[in-house]
Amino acid sequence: MSQTGIVPRILESWWAPGRVVASLRSMPDRALIAVLMAAMLIFLIAQAPGHARAAQLQPEVPLAARMGGAILGVMFMMPLMAYAVAALVSALSRLTPWPVAPLDSRLALFWALLAAAPAMLLAGLTAGLVGPGAPLALTRAVAGLGFLVIWGAGLRALAGTR
Repeated sequence: MSQTGIVPRILESWWAPGRVVASLRSMPDRALIAVLMAAMLIFLIAQAPGHARAAQLQPEVPLAARMGGAILGVMFMMPLMAYAVAALVSALSRLTPWPVAPLDSRLALFWALLAAAPAMLLAGLTAGLVGPGAPLALTRAVAGLGFLVIWGAGLRALAGTR
């Protein structure tokens, strides 16, 4: 049973991603931009502890410079790349028996980014508090695998249905 509200849907995406993405199908494009930018903001916040740790260990590059670069990359470059990846996936899917409409491709990708954001926060805290090592690799792997599973399930749920 699909929940209402963003946070319950994000949590549900970790055990029923296809159902959640399918339930969001009526989301307009302007709302998808908000989903993408919310995900990017959370990703930016997730990077702060790691940048703070690095600035403490290597003070020649101050935290403000590190965060400035992160803002440029995450808030400006990543949304453009997300749109390009969604368009590429939609175009390539037309070569398969399961075509995905451009809007559906954006929905699946952008929602997967937002749903994986809590795991990214955990990875960011691990980067800041523990630093490089097995715990950081594990949290990043969980975040990356979670993103891929949610994205794939979303694409599968939306393929060929428009």
